[in-house]
Amino acid sequence: MASDCLQGASLRFVGLHYETSLYELHGPQFTNRYYVLSGAGTRQLMAFPEVVGFDSYQAMLPATVAALRLLFPGAGGDVDILTILRGGLNYPVEEACARNGIRVRDIHFVSCERIIENHIITGLDIKYEKIRVAKDRVLVIGDIIATGDTLRLCLSQVVDRFRRRGGSIRKIIFFTIGGTRAITLMEKMAADIRAVFPAFEGFECFFYEGVFTVYENAGATGINVPDIDFGWKGGCISPEFRRFVLGHPYSLLEKCIIYDGGARRYEIPVHFREALEYWEGIWGRAAQIDPVAFVGEKLGYDHPLSYEEWLEVNHFTELPETGLLDLWNEETALLENAAALSLEAIALQRVNAINAILKQYE
Repeated sequence: MASDCLQGASLRFVGLHYETSLYELHGPQFTNRYYVLSGAGTRQLMAFPEVVGFDSYQAMLPATVAALRLLFPGAGGDVDILTILRGGLNYPVEEACARNGIRVRDIHFVSCERIIENHIITGLDIKYEKIRVAKDRVLVIGDIIATGDTLRLCLSQVVDRFRRRGGSIRKIIFFTIGGTRAITLMEKMAADIRAVFPAFEGFECFFYEGVFTVYENAGATGINVPDIDFGWKGGCISPEFRRFVLGHPYSLLEKCIIYDGGARRYEIPVHFREALEYWEGIWGRAAQIDPVAFVGEKLGYDHPLSYEEWLEVNHFTELPETGLLDLWNEETALLENAAALSLEAIALQRVNAINAILKQYE
C-alpha cells in the first residue's frame, strides 16, 4: 500500500469551520490543491459500517459545506455539478451549494459501472450520459476514488464532449473518500485538460478524513480485496480520525473505511452482507492471523516508531504539537500490546452485531 506521490508532503492546518477541521496537503510536486476534511459526521461514517442510507449522506454535509465556504467565502458563485452515477449521489454537493448560496447552473450525469468478476475489477462501462456544454464552467464532483479508473474514463469523456461542442472547463472541485491514486491521476489530468483548455486552473480536491491507499494484495488476513479496499499505510490520515478510531478499537480492524459506497446508500442489505462476510472470514481464520502484523498493517507502520519518525511517516511535521504526542503514545501502546488481542472474540462480537442488523432487512 505504499505511495510515492506523498513523498515530501506535509499537512498544514487551515482552520476550523462549522466544527470541521480543514487541512491543506502541501508538496513541491503538486500543481493542484489538496485538502483533508475531518468532522464528527465523516469520522462516524468512516469508522462504522452501521452508518447507512440517508444518514451516510447527512454525515458528509457539514464538512462539504465548510469546504465550499472556504472556496467561496462570500455569498454567490456559479458551478455545475457532474454526478458520476451511482456513487456520486452519496455526496451532498447540491445541498452544500444551496446552503452556501452558490448557484448550480447545470447538473450533468455520467453512468460508469465497474465490471467485477471474482472480486477482481475486469473493466468499466459507461452506459448513460447527460452533458450540457457551455464555456468557462466550474465542475463540482463527488465520488469514491480507489484506482481512479472510473474518474479517468468519465472525465476524459466529459472533457471531450466540452471540446467538441465548443465549451470549456475552468476548474474542477472534487470531494472524495479516496486514496493516493487520486493525486497521481489529478496531476496528470490537470496537464491533459490544460492542453485542451489553456485557462484551466486545475483541481481543488477535498479528501474526507484522509488520503488513503488501496490494498495491493490480500493483506495480513488474506481476505482484503486488492484495488478496492482502503487502508492507511502510505497515506495521510487526519489526526482526528486516527484518534477517533483508537477510541473504538474494532473500527481499526474493519475491512476498510468505506466498503462499497453505492450499496451502503442504496442496497443496504448487500452492504451489511459484505461486512458480515469479512468478519466471518476473520472469525474462521483468527488462529492463522498474526495480530501484530494485522494491527501494524492497519496503523500504517510495521513496528514501533520514534515520535519524530511517526510525525514524518504521517506527514504531521508541520502541524501544531497539541495532542500529537499523546496520539503517538496511544498508537505505540496498541501496537506493542497487539499480540494479546483475541481476534476470534472481536470477530464474533462483530458477526453477532451485524447479523442482528441484517434481521431488520429480511
